[in-house]
Amino acid sequence: MSRDLFSSQPPEPAEPSTGSQPAPLAERMRPTRLEDVVGQDQIIGEGKMLSQMIKSDQVPSLIFWGPPGVGKTTLARIIAQETKSHFVAISAVLSGIKEVKQVMEEAEYQRKGFNRRTILFVDEIHRFNKAQQDAFLPHVEKGTITLIGATTENPSFEVISPLLSRTRVLVLKPLEEQHIVQLLKRALEDSERGLGKWGLEVKDEALERIAVFANGDARIALNSLEVAGRLALEAVNQNAEKNEPPTLTRELAEEALQRRTLLYDRAGEEHFNLISALHKSLRNSDVDASLYWLVRMLEAGEEPLYIARRMVRFASEDVGLADPSALQRAMAAMQAVDFIGQPEGNLALAQLAVYLAQAPKSNAVYKAYGRVQDDVKNTRNEPVPLHIRNAPTRLMKELGYSKGYRYAHDEKDHVAGMECLPPSLAGRRYYFPGDQGFEKTIQERMEIVRKLKAKAARESQAEEPIEPSEKNE
Repeated sequence: MSRDLFSSQPPEPAEPSTGSQPAPLAERMRPTRLEDVVGQDQIIGEGKMLSQMIKSDQVPSLIFWGPPGVGKTTLARIIAQETKSHFVAISAVLSGIKEVKQVMEEAEYQRKGFNRRTILFVDEIHRFNKAQQDAFLPHVEKGTITLIGATTENPSFEVISPLLSRTRVLVLKPLEEQHIVQLLKRALEDSERGLGKWGLEVKDEALERIAVFANGDARIALNSLEVAGRLALEAVNQNAEKNEPPTLTRELAEEALQRRTLLYDRAGEEHFNLISALHKSLRNSDVDASLYWLVRMLEAGEEPLYIARRMVRFASEDVGLADPSALQRAMAAMQAVDFIGQPEGNLALAQLAVYLAQAPKSNAVYKAYGRVQDDVKNTRNEPVPLHIRNAPTRLMKELGYSKGYRYAHDEKDHVAGMECLPPSLAGRRYYFPGDQGFEKTIQERMEIVRKLKAKAARESQAEEPIEPSEKNE
């Protein structure tokens, strides 16, 4: 194990120098006092939960849940410093049970030898499996350590229930653009840890561009600023004869950023958040929002066929028979995506999104399926009524198969008066079409059929049943 596993203080920041290899700017500018942390006022503002816990020196085991670069590690270090605790940081990506045991031994030594508590910070705690998370339980319960876990994933799904019940979950939000700009300006003014010695002239639009592209992640913003600053210095060196100060422009900022980092994890919660946003925007007939969420998923690297499958589902579940062609169009779009691939196939999905968003909506078939499902589960599954069974053999005819069946095509108006549901469910209705799109026509037709069926039933009572012969289906 490396020596700094049990280090109680973060490493000293390296001097910013164009001739050496310092720690990244984001690490050098990490706040060391609670008042220097920007954003997260919902938990560290005056009188808020975490600030009260720190002031009273009563910090329980915590889970910090939030996206990357919002201050989870920083807050854990500040808590240790403010409460004068021994601080140990491990990563669930690099550590296992062996390292956890060593941490517990060191924590026990600190408690007995120095009457000093240990704060164990576990980065990406969601990457520990159940057995590894179980290893923390007795030590958290006994008070050997105060556990602070950091995760970008929903703890409800990624942290075991016994550990979750022994911790407080605090939600950290993505930093707003003004917070990012504040951090960038602080780094530009700081001559000891930041870029203050570089003498950069910075255009406000460059900082704003970095702040937007960082997507709420301070680490990305600060490290992008450092790269952009170096590009500005290089530009001055290449044009030394002009004797101009290094200037960080919007163009240099965009060159440093190269490509926006989108918050997206195809296996994590954000994946489900975004597909949910797309589905709900389509359902609400919001064309623009539907396109936005679709493109955001595609640009972040989502599998196009996954999106296509979800839109096929939407065509059945939320458009339904209000527009029967919606399902055909969805299948055609999925086939197009599979046939031509990306990026051309993305336009087929965009076209489908616009169509589905503006289509009339109905979940009547979806609800009808649920009603039938409930009856299938909760009522006796009766045999198929004899009169709608086929009778291909003499024995089956003698047993009454098909007796009483009326062939609809031979009936006036092509509707027979017979009941096709089992006796205990006779007359039950499951499908109630809405009044949107084609379902309005279906509704009218069903009402006509209902009246014709009742009329045919009355008339057939005085008639002999028609023998089915070969007219069975």
